[in-house]
Amino acid sequence: MQLSSVAVYEAIQEIPYGKVTSYGHIARLTGYPSRPRQVGVAVKHLPESQENEFNSSNVPWQRVINSQGVISQREIASGMQRQADVLRGEGVTVNTDRQGQLWVDLKEFGWFPKVLPSRIGEEDEDEDVEVKEEEE
Repeated sequence: MQLSSVAVYEAIQEIPYGKVTSYGHIARLTGYPSRPRQVGVAVKHLPESQENEFNSSNVPWQRVINSQGVISQREIASGMQRQADVLRGEGVTVNTDRQGQLWVDLKEFGWFPKVLPSRIGEEDEDEDVEVKEEEE
């Protein structure tokens, strides 16, 4: 069974304004902890057209970064800068290291709940999200 783009987009919609999380954390929250790359693929293919139910105007794609707090490389370098600019517009401090990587302090701006807010009450709040079995 594969992680669906819809599950990824719905989880990303729950990231609060001014916060960021990692591809891996979205994968964990959706029950597929070993699938962070699938989260990245879903974000990469997020439609821009508002004719689509999930699109770049209602899914805050900019709030998903890598587990080290770095804005991931893009095929087009301006995409990294665009993500940084949108995050800065939300009040997130985006830093630049010596190698030119753009990064966010996860201690200050990170969002890492045990379960998605929309799932609180659906299951015991003290338990982690159900982990799906991996098919090979």
